[in-house]
Amino acid sequence: MAIITLTTDFGLKDHFVGTLKGTIYKELPDVKIVDISHNVSPFNIQECAYILENSYKSFPEGTIHIVGVDSEPTPENQHIIVHVDGHYFISANNGVIGLIISEKKPEKVVQVNIPNPLHGSFPVMDVFVQVACHIARGGTLEVVGKPFDTLKELREFTPTVSDNGNKIIGNVIYIDNYGNVVTNIHKNFFEAYRKGRDFELTARNTKVKKIHNKYSDIINFDLEKGQRKGAGDLLALYNSANYIELAIYKSDLNTVGGASTLLGLDYRDTVTINFM
Repeated sequence: MAIITLTTDFGLKDHFVGTLKGTIYKELPDVKIVDISHNVSPFNIQECAYILENSYKSFPEGTIHIVGVDSEPTPENQHIIVHVDGHYFISANNGVIGLIISEKKPEKVVQVNIPNPLHGSFPVMDVFVQVACHIARGGTLEVVGKPFDTLKELREFTPTVSDNGNKIIGNVIYIDNYGNVVTNIHKNFFEAYRKGRDFELTARNTKVKKIHNKYSDIINFDLEKGQRKGAGDLLALYNSANYIELAIYKSDLNTVGGASTLLGLDYRDTVTINFM
């Protein structure tokens, strides 16, 4: 039984998500539809890529992923289908797929080429759903696409190294539901340049000199409770995707605030690491 996932910036107030699902079910009543997220910030390619990169591997091979972010077609934003790592991604060629599969080689990439496509304001329904249902029925990409070899890459979201390998300059790429701030500095990238050295991570006026493996590592349980760090304290850690993240332990973004609000950090803001 086919699985189709939906990742969009549509939100849940409007009819768009329900319309997508209804259209799919009308074509394939027995299909499984999974919502990955509909709260991607509008047109935020990096945020969409981060969510998809860290979720698609949890699905079985053959899963079809509809990506409804910045999906309106233009001569520079073609509709594409990418078969990679056993999964199918249907998206606009806006850079999101390149970010998701940056270290993987696609098995096949085609530009959507279906007869008499609708050119309306809702291409995710008019085009992507049609393509997804074709694949779910066992159809081949050659029937709905033509060869394509210019997959867009967004290199601006890659951390840079300067000062002869003594400094990493990264950026905020995602802020989660808790206000935790995720950078684009992956653990492997960090360790490759660290080489066992001490370091200082700087985000605005805040400095951190240790990176934990989980949130509760901030607590030294050998100390009396009144002497421990705990709720409300800042920490850096490798998150579940192995990116360096800044968090306020057991904080609430909607009341006292999270790392994003308390540190004054937003999407694309700079985070630097200096090695000693």
